[in-house]
Amino acid sequence: MRSMWKGAVSFGLVMIPVKLYTATETKDIAFRQVHREDGGRIRFRRFCTVDDQEVPYEDVAKGYELPDGDIVILTDEDMAELPLPTTKSIEVVQFCPAEQLDPILLNRSYYLEPEAAGARAYSLLREALEQSGRVAIAKVALRQRESLATLRARDGVLVLETLLWPDEIREPDFSFLGDNIEVRPQELRMASSLIESMTLDFDPDEYHDSYREALQEVVAAKVEGRQVVARPEPEAGEQPSSLADALRASLAAAKSGRLGAVPDLADEPAARGRTRKTAAAADGAKEVRPAKDRADGPAKGKATARKGGKAAADVAAGEEKPAQRRARKAS
Repeated sequence: MRSMWKGAVSFGLVMIPVKLYTATETKDIAFRQVHREDGGRIRFRRFCTVDDQEVPYEDVAKGYELPDGDIVILTDEDMAELPLPTTKSIEVVQFCPAEQLDPILLNRSYYLEPEAAGARAYSLLREALEQSGRVAIAKVALRQRESLATLRARDGVLVLETLLWPDEIREPDFSFLGDNIEVRPQELRMASSLIESMTLDFDPDEYHDSYREALQEVVAAKVEGRQVVARPEPEAGEQPSSLADALRASLAAAKSGRLGAVPDLADEPAARGRTRKTAAAADGAKEVRPAKDRADGPAKGKATARKGGKAAADVAAGEEKPAQRRARKAS
């Protein structure tokens, strides 16, 4: 990888010299705009709308358009005078719990590599972040634009993630938000059960870009001069007539597929009463056992076993008839 920025992490009075690397890359297939007749590439030229002349790149400047349409031209000297104290530093301004960070603010991710002189301080900050469970909030200027950012530890490396500013997050302005939409308890229970049945630990390696793979197959077929065989479309089944029917069908598919013991909460009330035990068993959770069976497990120790034995004796005593109980006490 090639570093795109050099500077230092400012952590109190500690300075950690680092290099910055782009942590992600886009795997999409790039296309060129070409002439359909001969495949010649299409090129774009810069033309001035005032004198209709082509403008060389060195004569292109930055312009800010005013509401009335007038243009204010900004020179390189104007841009150089702007205050950007974080041009060569990542200034840590505070720390906060990781769960307080709204993912909608996340923008781009970068790896930080320490220079040789800062490796010890780098490792110290990384270990401190891992143990605290917090992230650092910082300011950094990249490509002449200052951004908020976070610093966190990932796989032994500090990761810088630039954030959007709060005023860059658009407010959702949808008419349905003001409607009083009824959520039926039965449907909510079925939706919760469906979520439970589809809950697994997230492994990103299980997913892949099927569209990109199909597109690569089309390109390869074109190069080799062969026909691309279209993938058969899945047959469309009968469409549910209501939201409740869709939930029932989804639960049925989950029960017959990956998880085979998901309770259908739309069934009789007795089935709803068994929901927690059945769902726990379906997810491989701790088995629900009677109290006396749990008491004599090895993890509980002798005291718990004695307590379980006393509970069993009390139950047995409660099942005696009054005459038998009086005879036992007399003896």
